[in-house]
Formats: sequence, C-alpha cells, structure tokens
Amino acid sequence: MIRWRKGRVEAVRREWPGAVELDVAVEGDGSEARCRALAYPALVGRPEPGDTVLLNTTALALGLGTGGYAMVIAVPDRLPPDPEGPGHLVKARYTPLQATVLGADEQDSPHHSLLADADSIDGMPVIVADLHSALPPILAGLLAARPGAKVVYVMPDGGALPAWFSMSIARLKDAGALAATVTVGQAFGGDLEAVTVHTGLLAARLVLGADAVVLAQGPGNLGTGTRWGFSGVSAGEAVNAAAVLSGRPVGSLRVSAADLRERHVGVSHHSLTAYGRVALAPAQIAVPRLGGEFGARVLDQASGLAGRHELVRVAVEGLEDTLRSAEKDWGVRLSTMGRRLDEDLAYFLAAAVAGRHTATLLPASPPPC
Repeated sequence: MIRWRKGRVEAVRREWPGAVELDVAVEGDGSEARCRALAYPALVGRPEPGDTVLLNTTALALGLGTGGYAMVIAVPDRLPPDPEGPGHLVKARYTPLQATVLGADEQDSPHHSLLADADSIDGMPVIVADLHSALPPILAGLLAARPGAKVVYVMPDGGALPAWFSMSIARLKDAGALAATVTVGQAFGGDLEAVTVHTGLLAARLVLGADAVVLAQGPGNLGTGTRWGFSGVSAGEAVNAAAVLSGRPVGSLRVSAADLRERHVGVSHHSLTAYGRVALAPAQIAVPRLGGEFGARVLDQASGLAGRHELVRVAVEGLEDTLRSAEKDWGVRLSTMGRRLDEDLAYFLAAAVAGRHTATLLPASPPPC
C-alpha cells in the first residue's frame, strides 16, 4: 500500500506557504534516481540539502498527474520540535501522519462561544464546484463584477488533505483574490480548521466575515468511471449543507468541450449526478450561454436539473478576457485535467459564470462617503 524509499535532499527547488519542493536522490532497487519531492514543514520539519529523508513514492510510481511527487514522511536525523499551543482536533486520524490542530468549533477555540449555537449563514451565497481547478475562474468571474468582495474557500476532504498542496491557494491569497481558507473534515492546513462542512461554512461567515464562499474539493479528485464512484458527489452534499444553514447554494457546472471521455463532454456526469441525485435542496445552477451546437448540448443536458433546481443562464461575453487577466495578474496557472485555457475554454467559462451570477446575489455596495 505504501512504497517506501530513503533519499538525500540535493536542492530546494521552490517553496510556497506550507510546502517545500525538493530535488531528492532516491535509493532503491540497487540504483539511485532523482525525483521531485514535497515536504510540509508543519508536519515533518523543513528539509535542507544533505538531509536524509524517508519518502512515500506511491503516487509517483503510479504516475498520478496531481500527485506527481514523492512525499516526505520524515527527516529522521533532524526531527522537528514538538507542537505547542491548544488544539484537540485530530486530522488524518489514525494514519502515521495524524496531526492535531485547533478547530474553530472546539472548546478551546476563542470562536467556540460564537459557533456553539450558530445555525445560519444569513443567506450567504455558497458556490459549489466539482474540481479544485474551478476556484480561480469562479473568483475571476465574481471579483470582476464585485471587486472587493470577501470570498472564503471552504475545502472539504474529497481531494488533497493538506491545503498546503495547492499553490493556487497561496497565490490567490497573495494577490488578494481569496480572503482565507477553511479546511473541514479530514482536510487541514487552512487559516481556520473545522470539524464539518457545516461548521466550516458557519466559521467562514461568522468568524471571517465572508460575503461568499467557494466550496470545492482540493487538488487530486478521485474518479472510477462509475456512476457513483467519484469524490465529487460531495458537491451535492455541499448544496444540502448550504441550504440547511439558510445559505444560497449556487451550482457551478463542470463542462468540457475537449475531454476525451464521453461522460465528461458537455456537462459532466459528475455535475448531473451530484446536483440531480445527491442534492436534495434546491440551488441556482449557473448555465453558461455558449454558442453553437455545443452550447445547445450543454443547455439540453443541464435542463434535466430543472425539476429540482433553478437554472440561471449567464452570458459569457467578456469573461475570456477576464480569465486571461486574472491568470496574469494573480500568477495562477489556469489548468484542468492537464488542459489550459485555450485547450478547454468552455470549462473555465462555465466556472466563471457561477462567480458572475453570484455577484448579482450580493447586497449592493454602500455609496462612497
């Protein structure tokens, strides 16, 4: 289940908040190879050139696209100091790298009294998406229409568990496009931690003062090519959570004109299943006004959701320029399943219209003094 290797750090390639990328010479099978490795200093300490490291090379050996790293499990000759401070939530529970964090909703938290009986997010829009790659285009569409809106990302545990894995989160925060991240369930590493999606949404609204939330799994979603065997079913569960807390769920459709798998062409079966079968509460589903036969196909597929949800058709004019500007200004690489903006524009437009529509749901900004 785990492919263990020992290696030696040769160089630090780059780093971003929460993560350090390394060049490592790996010992194994009687030979030595070189690979990229990723370490989370909060878990294992900060490896330096010359350090011996223990690695998990499972994802690397399987050739997984998102997980194309060896993961540093330990720096055995230089252990990090013991953690200090409060925190009783255990994430990645009963795994070798289980870690304790301070949950916004636990008794030792300064926010516990605020959240103890909290039961509403007061109509806050919650934009739900299948893939982590939808986060930047959703933000681009929303902030182009409502600059200055405070948007918080709530990250459940369907994909990567450490939020630190996402370079996009770090760059979006640096650029001021994303106010904060709340990690929920078994996910960890956010600005706030919470036990469930529900308390994560409450913390985003009541503790962080979010105007809107984007809720999508972290990088590295799981799919099996079956109707129900994909981690994106959590999108439907997120709609239910937002609704039960008196929020306004907005569904972002996963759309593709370039995916080689028929089940993902047009509106992905992930969206149709999550919103059409898993979501029991109504949401507003943002449907991009795409032209031609492909646009007609997307509308026809989305129409099957109209029995439970409100379909909102949203214009895409100007959004391609918005996306290109966001990629440049924020330093975020727009990419999904290995495809860039020019290779699958429909995907990014479909995410961006969810943000554009959500901007219309926010209260009017007060006039300048």
